Amino acid sequence: MRRLIITVAVSITLISAPAFAQQSYKSAAGPLRIETVATGLSNPWALAFLPDGQMLVSERPGQMRLIDRDGKLSPPVSGVPKVMASGQGGLLDVVLDRAFAQNRTLYFCYSESTSGGGRTALARATLDAGANPKLDDLKVIFRQDGPPTSGNHYGCRIAQGRDGNLFLTAGDHRTHQDQAQNLGNHLGKIVRIAPDGSVPGDNPFVGRDGAKPEIWSYGHRNPQGLAIHPASGQLWEHEHGPRGGDEVNVIAKGKNYGWPVIGFGIDYSGAKIHDSTQKAGMEQPVKYWVPSIAPSGMAFYTGDLFPAWKGSLFVGALAGQMLVRLTLDGERVTQEERLLDGIGRIRDVRQGPDGALYLLTDSSTGRLLRVAPAK
Repeated sequence: MRRLIITVAVSITLISAPAFAQQSYKSAAGPLRIETVATGLSNPWALAFLPDGQMLVSERPGQMRLIDRDGKLSPPVSGVPKVMASGQGGLLDVVLDRAFAQNRTLYFCYSESTSGGGRTALARATLDAGANPKLDDLKVIFRQDGPPTSGNHYGCRIAQGRDGNLFLTAGDHRTHQDQAQNLGNHLGKIVRIAPDGSVPGDNPFVGRDGAKPEIWSYGHRNPQGLAIHPASGQLWEHEHGPRGGDEVNVIAKGKNYGWPVIGFGIDYSGAKIHDSTQKAGMEQPVKYWVPSIAPSGMAFYTGDLFPAWKGSLFVGALAGQMLVRLTLDGERVTQEERLLDGIGRIRDVRQGPDGALYLLTDSSTGRLLRVAPAK
């Protein structure tokens, strides 16, 4: 079986579909060109770049595929566990280990069937990226504890800290929203675990009676974006509100982010949810949206292709069908730019090794798009 070949210099040559290559969008950095890298993806959810120039995509119905330099899709990666692909569930986020070039390890999150419904699970495996790609050495390293869901609010975004430990968002399951304030389970939490699934000793609730030791922060609804700030190393997150109140948060150890006690939205029925928009002991977002844009995917930009955008935070939008750029001053959001209006439901946004932005569109005929300067 041919193994993945690691190269030091990465150069990606991508195809473009003429219908989209001719499409131009305005931006503060000048006109943008949208290229279609690959089509025919089934509700793609997350994207990762391999060192050899291939890309790995998860598809919500339960498949992973590799995409080569010419935009060709591989056969489905074998060894992926069965997922609960209903409602918002399925095969969700995937990220490569910081030492992937040496250990070929990746982490992926999915909805797992359990008694009475579904829950969020996190697995580790090694990737054989040959002609017949497969996962080896699979191990489930975390399973969400708490009342199950019928198919909503799994969270399921992953980020790896500089120390190698993993952060994972775990949603509130929608019908159990009050559990986001209960430290006795993992609903509405961000958890932190070691790559082998063990609990780091410096987690904030280790040794506290009635609290799950994996919890890093709580009071979250349905976090669909998670990223490590490239300069500070701080964890940033965004989550869906109900009708209004999508949030961007800077996540601090042991803090309570308020859901459902405080917030800026209302219930889908129009009923009041929150006690207020702020309360002592509960953190405020650095940005919120009313009405909702349904944010998904998050990436800090550090590349050279868009020099004016260095340090910006990019957020995909599902309901908004656009890409949002946030200008930052430390931990303050100072400006918002809305890009690619009407491009489609953006499920994930990542910076590529070539400095371009790559987007996944969420549909049964999903696309991988590349955003570059029109020049």
